[in-house]
Amino acid sequence: MTYLRKLSFVASSLVILATAPAIAGDAANGEKLFKRCAACHSTDAGVNKVGPSLAGAVNRECGTVDGYKYGKGYLAACEKGFVADEAFLTEYLKDPSEKLSEVAGSKQRSKMTFKLKKDDEIADVIEYLKTK
Repeated sequence: MTYLRKLSFVASSLVILATAPAIAGDAANGEKLFKRCAACHSTDAGVNKVGPSLAGAVNRECGTVDGYKYGKGYLAACEKGFVADEAFLTEYLKDPSEKLSEVAGSKQRSKMTFKLKKDDEIADVIEYLKTK
């Protein structure tokens, strides 16, 4: 294999690794874990609680849940535009305020104070949310 072909192979492999989810989630376990989230979130469309409905949350555009009043930190991040894809949700669930600050480019606070620390639990919750 020539040097350029090797370099091209390595570069394309890195792109694939960078875009693939780190851990495949388990939706059944995610449903059990979601019980911790259910105090503030519903998975029923149009049912907002302290937090917005998470029906259709995966790959949803920022700030688009009807009838939900988003916090200032979330709205500041929305001005930069983002989609709540798996990569965003993985980081957001670890530390919501940190992720909003990163997206907004300035220090922001999230109304959501709950954090999931374990990567496998985050992947499971996201996999569950994909079913909603």
